[in-house]
Amino acid sequence: MSAELQALSDHIASSLGAAIEDRAIAYGELTIVARREDIVRVITFLRDDPQCRFVCFIDICGVDYPAREQRFDVVYHLLSPYKNTRIRVKVATDEVTPVPSLVGEFPAANWFEREAYDLYGILFSGHPDLRRILTDYGFEGHPLRKDFPLTGYVEVRYDEGQGRVVYEPVKLNQEFRNFDFLSPWEGTDYVLPGDEKAKA
Repeated sequence: MSAELQALSDHIASSLGAAIEDRAIAYGELTIVARREDIVRVITFLRDDPQCRFVCFIDICGVDYPAREQRFDVVYHLLSPYKNTRIRVKVATDEVTPVPSLVGEFPAANWFEREAYDLYGILFSGHPDLRRILTDYGFEGHPLRKDFPLTGYVEVRYDEGQGRVVYEPVKLNQEFRNFDFLSPWEGTDYVLPGDEKAKA
């Protein structure tokens, strides 16, 4: 199988040239890293080329690497039922540079791109209706970014007195506790509460 994947990888790289930045085979799957501006050409080639025939569009997802200059990876998963092979295509982008939309090539990309926009803030140029799809109207931020707070910004709850759903800013009633994970049986670097007399 790896020889077939290597042959497929070589065919894609030789056909697309500079549009392919990197490629790797791991766990029985081929991963291609493409230039952002060439993603439509790459995906169209993978769909239409007789040696590829990745005609089944599986998924688009985002990955956040906040320490990188281009913090997001947009990852496309395709399936070739004719070859019984999957392929993963990645492009890198930042918070302000849009990735060309694939809705014209694969209409199923529509909601996946909206999901990536909603949860990560990844922009897609040429998308017919790029708006939130999973979060509520007026939601602030993008909840799958690594810098999004775990508690969120607002709390949504049903208020019995008002008879409706209300939105309130998150209030933490107790400060986060600091756990040192030191074992009291092996001894600590400080005196535990209640042990003041025993240590003396």
